Amino acid sequence: MGGAIARGLAKGSIIRTEDICVSNPSLAKLDALKLEFPAMQVTSNNAEAVHEADIVLLAVKPWLIEPVLKELPLDAEKQMLVSVAAGISFAQFEEWVGEKMTVFRVIPNTAISQLESMTLIASHHATQEQEQLLLDIFNEMGLAMLIPEKQMAATTALTSCGIAYVLKYIQAAMQAGIELGVYPKDAQRMVAQSVKGAASLILNNDTHPSVEIDKVTTPGGITIRGINELEHEGFTSAIIKAMKVSCVK
Repeated sequence: MGGAIARGLAKGSIIRTEDICVSNPSLAKLDALKLEFPAMQVTSNNAEAVHEADIVLLAVKPWLIEPVLKELPLDAEKQMLVSVAAGISFAQFEEWVGEKMTVFRVIPNTAISQLESMTLIASHHATQEQEQLLLDIFNEMGLAMLIPEKQMAATTALTSCGIAYVLKYIQAAMQAGIELGVYPKDAQRMVAQSVKGAASLILNNDTHPSVEIDKVTTPGGITIRGINELEHEGFTSAIIKAMKVSCVK
């Protein structure tokens, strides 16, 4: 995720590539970034990476946040801390970095590598200008939304976990296509584009899924038969249950 964000930042217009410094213990990953973006700074020294940074972004596993923070010379008056680690609350960050530090919790999903992420942002001790800066940065990598921290668990289920459920639908529809005689690669492209088109209908128009479904469900037609079969088999209930079980607070 850290590499995907670094690549997204480098492709954006807000932060210059030469102002991005990536720290990683893996020299191979750093070499790959440097090859792709020669102007990007890379290092294996975390303290060195944050020394003159305005924004310090932590893209490590949740259990590594505390030990990594302990080695960082952070300046609460000059720097913003951005965490991509799920489940680490602002209260925990206050214990580790003090009460004055501006902290953001950011939850992207894996589509950030394609600049198509749905990114959730919660802020702590941030000004409106700082919040807008984070929104601008992550809107260049998809769509970003500012939410209260209490919604983090629920919205993570919808977006970060939810993208896997959408992919599962694509996989299942592909399998149906193959059984019906369509080549796998062709079925994959057809279904993926249909999902992309459905998302575009919702995102680009002030509409609702029910409205768009009604447009393709002719009375007595084949689409409504399929929709009803999905309901008979518990499709809606299965999606709701999956989202709820993924909402770990």
